[in-house]
Amino acid sequence: MKKILQQENVAYFKLPTFEEIPDVGLYLEQTATFINKYLEPLLGSELTPSMISNYVKKKLIARPEKKQYSREQIAYLFFITISKTVLALDDLKLLVKVQRETYPIQTAYTYFREELEQTLLAVFEERTLSFETGERSEQKVMLYNIIIAAAHKIYLEKYFQMVRQRN
Repeated sequence: MKKILQQENVAYFKLPTFEEIPDVGLYLEQTATFINKYLEPLLGSELTPSMISNYVKKKLIARPEKKQYSREQIAYLFFITISKTVLALDDLKLLVKVQRETYPIQTAYTYFREELEQTLLAVFEERTLSFETGERSEQKVMLYNIIIAAAHKIYLEKYFQMVRQRN
């Protein structure tokens, strides 16, 4: 089973670095397309423009300026799209508020990206998950648990999808 799941390349999934996210401002459709390009192999579902608009209405992300989404907003959308697989929108809203009060977006996104990639690799390659050594903030522990839950959910969805295809 492990080798079949490796063929999905989910274990080697990569999000763009913060610097690789366009900083020129993307329109709604462009933003959805950019994010889906990265997340489709992982989640298999699409982030729609109406979903993005809903996140703006719910104040999970700021309103776009001149109808364009910034690098920071796109980074939040990556985080929201993955985290919503295991969290309710109200919890996500609280989580984003805590993040804004704790770390700058670039720091938070970089940590999220690195932890997600390492956790997916461990889950899909059947390796032991290891916690970062040293003292970890309450926020980092919470984020790590969200990532672990999302990675396991993604694994199970891919596993059952594969079983259905074989049957």
